[in-house]
Amino acid sequence: MTFEAVRKIALALDNVEESTSYGTPAFKVRGALMARLRDDLGALVVRMSIEDREALMAADPHTYFITDHYLNYPWILVNLARVHPDAMRDLLHGAWRSAAAEKKGTGGSKRPQRGGKLDK
Repeated sequence: MTFEAVRKIALALDNVEESTSYGTPAFKVRGALMARLRDDLGALVVRMSIEDREALMAADPHTYFITDHYLNYPWILVNLARVHPDAMRDLLHGAWRSAAAEKKGTGGSKRPQRGGKLDK
């Protein structure tokens, strides 16, 4: 999975904008971070509950992992060289719901809309 492919998926979601976080390319929903590149690790940092993260890491620790820095935070590292495109799409949709809910102050259960922002 390339970062360009990640970009296309992320920017197709409503209200997602490309930005930066810690000097790296990132995607935000109305200013709330949903994912960012960790090129030094070959990974994408994706917003996710700690419970869901634990299940993914147990199922496929070569694709999903964390560093000590993320231990107590709701984020997961996703190995871009190993993740399946459909799995990345699902992860980004979940991150979108979580970031959108943070900005709306809701549970974020709505499904993300696919917009026409694929060629940014």
